[in-house]
Amino acid sequence: MKVSELTKEILRSFLIIFASIMIIITVLRQIYVPDASFELQAIFTIMAFSFVGALTGIILYTPHAASERKMRIRVIVHFFVLEVLLVSLALLLNLVQSMFAILLLVVQIAVVYLIVRLLSYRNDQKEAQQINDRLRMFKNKP
Repeated sequence: MKVSELTKEILRSFLIIFASIMIIITVLRQIYVPDASFELQAIFTIMAFSFVGALTGIILYTPHAASERKMRIRVIVHFFVLEVLLVSLALLLNLVQSMFAILLLVVQIAVVYLIVRLLSYRNDQKEAQQINDRLRMFKNKP
C-alpha cells in the first residue's frame, strides 16, 4: 500500500467513524432525550476522537502483502490500542468520571469499530470482485 492509499484509507475511516458516531448519537438522543441538541464543542470533540481513531489505522499498514494470520493479529492489536488510547484521552480530558461511563465508552468504541470493520470488509469484497471480473474479461479476450 502506498502512502497516498494509506492517507485515503485514513480519511475514509475518519469519515465513516465520524458519521457512525453522529448517526448513533442522533438516533439515541431522539429516542431518550429528544430536546437535547449538539453543542459545537461536542461535535469538535467527536471529530477529534474520530481523527485519533482513524490515525491508529497506521497499525494496519503494511508495505508488503501480509498473511491472513498477521493481519488478524494486527487487527486485534489495533483494536486494543484504539480502546486504550481513546479511553485514556477521555479520562485525560475529564469526559468520563465513573466506572460505568468508562465501560459504556469501551462498548461504544467496540460498536463503532465493528461498524467500520464491516464497512471496510464490504468495500474490500467489492474491490476484489471488480478485480476478478476484470481478470476474467482479460483471460477470455481472444
